[in-house]
Amino acid sequence: MFLSALELRNIIESSFLPKRCQCTLSPELTMTVKVYADGETDQLDLFRTGIDARQLNGCREINDLIGVLRTDLAHHYVEPVSPQTVRKAL
Repeated sequence: MFLSALELRNIIESSFLPKRCQCTLSPELTMTVKVYADGETDQLDLFRTGIDARQLNGCREINDLIGVLRTDLAHHYVEPVSPQTVRKAL
């Protein structure tokens, strides 16, 4: 990863403006991206987790990721939360 976590988060989050986007990066460099329906509610239009940030080594990879996320957003892709995922979060 050639950018800092803060720079990477800023690029991804700002690419979804005017929607509210929240990007988090774990210490293991896995990323979670949430895009909300609007700025007033917590309704998710997009939820993707487990993105390997170590693969984001340049502008092309970041742009490709944003393109995939925008395609998923167009289809309102929200990953189902399995009981196993909830246990990992705890």
